[in-house]
Amino acid sequence: MKILFIGARLFDDVAFYAEQNGLETILTESNPLAHNLELADKHYLVSRGMKEPMDIAIREDVDAVVPLMGIDGPLLEVAQMKEKLEEDHGIPVAASGVSATSIAKDKLKTKEFLLKNGIKTPKFHKILPGTDEIIDTSFPVVLKQPEGQGGSGVKILPSRVDLDNCLEGLKNSMEEIFLEEFLQGIEVSIEVLRWNGSSVPLVPVYKGETTVEGIHPLNKIKKAPLELEGVNNKKNNLKIQELASKIAELMGIEGTADIDIIFDVEKRETNIIEINNRPSGTRYMTAASTGVNPLHELVDMAAGCWNPEKVQKHLKHFAGLEIPVGTLESERNNYKFRDFSGEESWIVHGPKNYERVTIRGKNLEETFKIAESLKIDLKME
Repeated sequence: MKILFIGARLFDDVAFYAEQNGLETILTESNPLAHNLELADKHYLVSRGMKEPMDIAIREDVDAVVPLMGIDGPLLEVAQMKEKLEEDHGIPVAASGVSATSIAKDKLKTKEFLLKNGIKTPKFHKILPGTDEIIDTSFPVVLKQPEGQGGSGVKILPSRVDLDNCLEGLKNSMEEIFLEEFLQGIEVSIEVLRWNGSSVPLVPVYKGETTVEGIHPLNKIKKAPLELEGVNNKKNNLKIQELASKIAELMGIEGTADIDIIFDVEKRETNIIEINNRPSGTRYMTAASTGVNPLHELVDMAAGCWNPEKVQKHLKHFAGLEIPVGTLESERNNYKFRDFSGEESWIVHGPKNYERVTIRGKNLEETFKIAESLKIDLKME
């Protein structure tokens, strides 16, 4: 079987798995300096966009396509390519279609989708471009642009003065913006797999408390499964998983998606913030704590052997811990060391100077012991 992968940056997460399963791999990439090109059986350097990858998929007569996009920008083009390849050429693409992608990539459309379906999300107020509207809101408040990821287009404004100054600076801008209620709570992510009408929600991942400084979760210690003091965690996590499945089914997500949540500890409420139908930054935590690697699941979907019942049956119940380390002296940050093994193991991943270590343990206490044995600084915890 021959599979086309689009995007080299995440290809090291699937290269060894594809090789183990006897799959022929073709990789397309627009950056000639990208890493991982040599890991594929064949690779093509292409222009930005999906036209050339689509032409290659047809010319190479591939059996399926797996887009490995960790950013939002190209996702609508990927969705359009998916519909054309599937409808005109019978080539499955392990990604979401146009409808789901249009909702996910626009935060305002996401809000409207959630409200329409009775799913709790923080209160928000849309601001028209160039408006002089006097806005009644509590502080701090979050200012957002409809598109953007990784914190881009997001500002947390502590006071009325900050809001007025920010709006004055945007007065001549034609970009849509909106204000969102700032919730003091816990940041959570959950990945959900969906293919051929079946969904498998994975594990809720703790990403730290919300902060007025807007510290990105990549710079925080993450833990899985989610455990909160004073909460029935088993029941709460099951409710989050059920909600993730509901969202995936209502949107018609395909492949993998990451759902971002703020859990209001005081009110015991789950608030959906964003839905990202692409590989998640929590995928290593998911793999550590459940034994399910979401990107491997995309390969299985493309290969026609994905079985949701089998995935559910083989879900493990380990603890996961992920720590930003900057740099860890190790030769294990490569594709041959991307899989967890046994009850206690660890991997290192990420670009130079921005590495992270993800640890699997029988329980959270054991993961911290492993971190200490690796001499990892835990002062940020």
